[in-house]
Amino acid sequence: MNRCVQLVFALIFTSVSSVLMAQTTVLPPVSGPVTVVPQTAPTVTTTPPPAASVVHILPDPPALTTMPSVTRYLNNPDILKFCTGQVAEFNGRDADMIFIGDSITQGWRGKGEAVWEANFVPRNALDFGVGGDQTQHVLWRMENYPIQRLHPKVAVVLIGTNNTHHTAPEIADGVKAVLTKTQTMFPGIKIILVSIMPNKRANDLMMAADEILKTFADNQTVYYLDLVPVMTPVGDNWKGLGPDHLHPDEAGYQLWADAMMPLINRLLPPPAGDTAATK
Repeated sequence: MNRCVQLVFALIFTSVSSVLMAQTTVLPPVSGPVTVVPQTAPTVTTTPPPAASVVHILPDPPALTTMPSVTRYLNNPDILKFCTGQVAEFNGRDADMIFIGDSITQGWRGKGEAVWEANFVPRNALDFGVGGDQTQHVLWRMENYPIQRLHPKVAVVLIGTNNTHHTAPEIADGVKAVLTKTQTMFPGIKIILVSIMPNKRANDLMMAADEILKTFADNQTVYYLDLVPVMTPVGDNWKGLGPDHLHPDEAGYQLWADAMMPLINRLLPPPAGDTAATK
């Protein structure tokens, strides 16, 4: 197991141990003679086992979009396997770009793999996405993964679509916290803030959040990339989205790359000989 994987699981183990210790009551020592009370044999009853259910280590606390949250990873550490593997690929070298987000970002290494290989592998890009993440989960990963050593020059941030139980201002506050964290960790970095994509699950909420997100751009350190105008409605879906009306399909990742590459080329000139980046 490489050092990055060991570090992440050590963090999770430490967090679980801390919580369990906090919930343990230590009884004071007994003074004086000890009276032994005869014990009767316990009564054993047989009852059918309860129906199978998902066992959580910890209950989910009230979610704040701006506060790092580890609960979902404690309950299911396997969620972090993809992210841990991606970070491990950069042991001993820098990442010129970092993509920060949820399953839509993680999907670059799935449905978007061909587009990723053509456009972002030559840029030494790290996919720092985890499916199901909300803003508060991204904040925890940024604080606890060894990514500050990677010194990326450009960050692509797309997060918030899973914060469906929050208001538009709360979602925007969480995204703002991710932007601030990115700037703090990587001084001088340029950030491409991508609009939350249209989706059938909570489209009105996400479009309201987008109206706030676009105000975060100053076109000096933070640049807003609005994909909504190019993801036009198609029947009951949107151009570039798959049948779940939420995640991009192959064409959607190409659409995203086509819209973003001119800005990337301006912020991070392509390496010599990279013809794909200059198209």
